[in-house]
Amino acid sequence: MDRALERIVEVRTRLGSQRADLARAGHPLSEQAWEGLRQLDDLLLNLNQHFVEIEQTVHNLGALAQVSQVVNSTLNHQQVLQEVMDTIIDISGAERAFLMHDDGSGKMEIVVARNWEKKSLEDSEIEISSTIVREVLSEGKPVLTTNARADPRFDSQDSIIAYNLRSILCVPLQVKGILTGVIYADNRIQEGLFTDNERSLLTSFANQAAVALENARLFQSVQDSLAEVTELKNLMEDVFDSMASGVITTDMSDQITLCNRAAKSILGSATSALLGTSLLDLLFSYSPALKEKVSEVKYQEKRYVGYEVHPVLPERGEVSLNLNLTPLKSVDNRTRGVTLVIDDLTEKRKLQAQHRMFERMVSPAVIEELNPDRLQLGGHRADITILFADIRGFTAFGETIDPEVLMNVLNQYLSQAADAILAEEGTIDKFIGDAILAWFNAPILQEDHILRAVKAAVAIRDGIQDIHRRMPKTFRLPFGIGIHSGEAILGLVGSQRRLEYTAIGDSVNTARRIQENAGENQILISRFAASTILEKMITRPAPSIQAAGKEHPIDVLEILDIR
Repeated sequence: MDRALERIVEVRTRLGSQRADLARAGHPLSEQAWEGLRQLDDLLLNLNQHFVEIEQTVHNLGALAQVSQVVNSTLNHQQVLQEVMDTIIDISGAERAFLMHDDGSGKMEIVVARNWEKKSLEDSEIEISSTIVREVLSEGKPVLTTNARADPRFDSQDSIIAYNLRSILCVPLQVKGILTGVIYADNRIQEGLFTDNERSLLTSFANQAAVALENARLFQSVQDSLAEVTELKNLMEDVFDSMASGVITTDMSDQITLCNRAAKSILGSATSALLGTSLLDLLFSYSPALKEKVSEVKYQEKRYVGYEVHPVLPERGEVSLNLNLTPLKSVDNRTRGVTLVIDDLTEKRKLQAQHRMFERMVSPAVIEELNPDRLQLGGHRADITILFADIRGFTAFGETIDPEVLMNVLNQYLSQAADAILAEEGTIDKFIGDAILAWFNAPILQEDHILRAVKAAVAIRDGIQDIHRRMPKTFRLPFGIGIHSGEAILGLVGSQRRLEYTAIGDSVNTARRIQENAGENQILISRFAASTILEKMITRPAPSIQAAGKEHPIDVLEILDIR
């Protein structure tokens, strides 16, 4: 192309030189010959202009092809925008170029602004004709003006005058018939810069650029969505690993596909050792019945909640596990496998066993009264009825019998006494060897606490008689019971490491003294305690007790029965 233009210029130069030489030499050429030379020169001139236009078109198409390759080879939104604007300036000769795009709310905003030096413009340098932009947005067609100040369509607009705008070309950006923005190019110095050729070229380029920009926007949207999904996935994994419950999932072939950190800790196995292994092999060591349950979960969509097993694990020994088996569902509600949630109940079951043992050692009422957050030494005053019971002759009996048998006999007597007291909602303070100390009216208030103590004492006596009928005569040991009412101090005594909830006071000592003076299988009650319920029991007088440390004798009655 360049060589052809050079040859045309060379021929025109030589032809002009020869015409000048002929004119100076005075050669007589006919008018027809001169006209032929002039037409040949015009032909060469037109040919030269045609080649220049072709060269410009080729240049523009080359630039368009180059930028098309760039915008279609990258999905970086900002890079695409800059390539588009720099190419527009290059192929149109514009001083500045702006791209306005719909921000999603229907409002157009300038997303990129470049100048002929391929530099981004500052906000203060953005001076455009909003009138022309609105017309393109409204009509959806390009607008071209070679001199906006002299164009009757725009010469009265303030922006045209204020910004001294001249050559302006504005074309729409459209994707699938939807107008998504505009490309605005101008030159504030040169008039007549843009022609219909630039308008057509820029319109074609804008359509292609609009698609590239939309692709870049969609790609950015996908990236943003992917980032959100990744963040959500990471969050779910963090939550999954932070769960106290172990979670294991399987596919339909029972292969373990997922397990969290808690599952590893509970089962004492590394995650890598669990993944890909068979859930059935794992569960069979816990309970053979679990294989059938897994099958029912997969194919019948059954759910098993609270299924407790007690396997012996190599790393932990015997443990207590609570299993929940449910179907693992996909988005379309199809069963994809099984979800197994494991809760470690080992410590809980151990504490429950200890609590049950504690309940057998301490009255349930006392357990309810004890608040771990408020445990402190000291007590409070309360009116209570004290029951003191003791096995007669137990020490001598123990010298003649095997210790294991002795313990069995003692437990039978004390169990009978404890059951009778608890049946009347009494509080067992302690077992003192072969004796038992209990009281009523604390920590739970009982208006009939004296009568409850009497009923418990009678039940102890009657229960022992039943025990005696089942025992050899040599094992039949009598009881002595004493009952008294009065004020006592109830609370915790001991140290911070060893505490005991008990009652202390003269009333407790008095009950013990009465018990010590009771005969075999005899129930004695102080007259003070009996005075309020005499009509509810059958009694008979008993000798007063001169107890050590007491200034006056203790008046007592023997309880025969309940009316």
